[in-house]
Amino acid sequence: MASEEVISDSKELDNDNLEFVIPTFHLNTTGWGPCEMPDQFKDMPYQPFCKGDRLGKISDWTGAAFQDKKYINKYQSQFGSGSQYAYYHEEDESTFHLVDTTRVQKPPYQRGRFRQNQRNMRGRGGSRGGQSQFQVLGKGLKMRDRDRKGGQTGMRKWNKQTGMRNQKNQAPIKNRDASVTVCPDWVVIEEMDFPRLAKLSLPNVKEGEDITKCGSLEYYDKSYDRINVKSEKPLQRIDRIFHTVTTTDDPVIRKLSKSVGNVYATDAILATLMCCTRSSYSWDIVIEKIGDKLFFDKRDNTEFDLLTVNETSVEPPQDDSNSLNSPRNLALEATFINHNFSQQVLKTGEPRYKFDEGNPFISDEEEGEVASVAYRYRKWDLDNGIVLVSRCEHDAVWVNVNGELQFLTIKALNEWDSKLSGGVEWRQKLDTQRGAVLANELRNNACKLAKWTIQALLAGSDQIKFGYVSRSHVRDSSKHVILGTQQYKPNEFATQINLNMDNAWGILRCIIDICMKQKDGKYLIMKDPNKPMIRLYDIPDNTFESDAEDAEEEEGGNINF
Repeated sequence: MASEEVISDSKELDNDNLEFVIPTFHLNTTGWGPCEMPDQFKDMPYQPFCKGDRLGKISDWTGAAFQDKKYINKYQSQFGSGSQYAYYHEEDESTFHLVDTTRVQKPPYQRGRFRQNQRNMRGRGGSRGGQSQFQVLGKGLKMRDRDRKGGQTGMRKWNKQTGMRNQKNQAPIKNRDASVTVCPDWVVIEEMDFPRLAKLSLPNVKEGEDITKCGSLEYYDKSYDRINVKSEKPLQRIDRIFHTVTTTDDPVIRKLSKSVGNVYATDAILATLMCCTRSSYSWDIVIEKIGDKLFFDKRDNTEFDLLTVNETSVEPPQDDSNSLNSPRNLALEATFINHNFSQQVLKTGEPRYKFDEGNPFISDEEEGEVASVAYRYRKWDLDNGIVLVSRCEHDAVWVNVNGELQFLTIKALNEWDSKLSGGVEWRQKLDTQRGAVLANELRNNACKLAKWTIQALLAGSDQIKFGYVSRSHVRDSSKHVILGTQQYKPNEFATQINLNMDNAWGILRCIIDICMKQKDGKYLIMKDPNKPMIRLYDIPDNTFESDAEDAEEEEGGNINF
């Protein structure tokens, strides 16, 4: 019966046309795994088609206790990378141990490198070596109290040293605009970078000789030397006319050019050229070469006569014309303060000290409204046939303790916002730490102070008087108070601010020599607005003539505050 059932079952299978095929098994007698590669898969590299595919280990005999975490990405797919078929073989030496288990002695410079981090971690993960969390917490409180006292001071010092130049509080650096638009037809003759100019020197330049003296001076009021922060005095508005006549418009220089010298300029122009390596803002000076003579001029109705504020600061004022503390508004404010301060500290009701000739720029209508100023026309011999003639200025005169008559140069330093200009508040430190206040001004206004010092040296002033003028309120630039005064001898102050006159004369002589080699015509020297260099351009002869005509119509050369 059983055999009959089997036969019937096979017939049913045959009837259904079902067939069972026994698979082929390959026996690997020498190892484990497949014996040979099928023909259709030969010479075909493995290529995954999704990031989830992994070419992992076929067998791991190490067990869970020795997981290869160090090379966890060793067998991962290279899908999406540059070398998708690359395989990197790295030997695993984690199970290799030295027989000598002695502790390796570190060199002295490596000891304790991470001790501070370990000390901080002890308070988080428990105590080590018998030191409890409460002891660590106590130390932390002591350090916190100490940081409260000196932390703010330390941060201020750090911010000053780094210049507030980290990524979080770094102000975006804006490209400054040039003082004059460079036209396409201007030709660059020479580029003089500041590192080369700083190495020049012209020693043994003798003191200037007086050619003629003009104008009259009022006497300085010594009562202003007793002003301090507690007895501050308001800055008054004094309506007087200040003449800022350029070189070629000066009638005295026109007369002298026929017989004396071959290079002509004003003290402001010379100071700008001699201190060019300290400048950051752009400026320009026009040069006319006629025969063997050079005339250095400034363009009329420009910002050349305005005083810069925080030009050499690490964080100079930003270019925002609508802001009260924009560079132009601060320059107008500083010029306003200087003109009024230089006239307020004088004895207006007393007779003036007069030179032989009167002020050459005064007309009959301006009598009595012109500021106290005297002009001294001097000449210097710069060797090799170069004779410089310049108009220099004095602001006042006084009689010292010995009864000697001395000429003064009066200038004013102004405070606009201590939080934005170094953090030195004048009302707190001017009486007790005046040196710190002056050092901060030397850092922020190095170029301006150097130009003032050179102007005093060129004019032969006996003393240079500085006034400290601050805003009555930080957000009001129209009202100011005088907080104190200070005076120096120009030579001593030049040494104090590291002003090398040999280098200043060397820079000027280098510029003169380059210009003397050119053909007759008009040239322009401009400080690059964003690079430490000056450029000499050859410009057409009719350049800036329209500006000169407009200046004549508007009584150019006068500034009335």
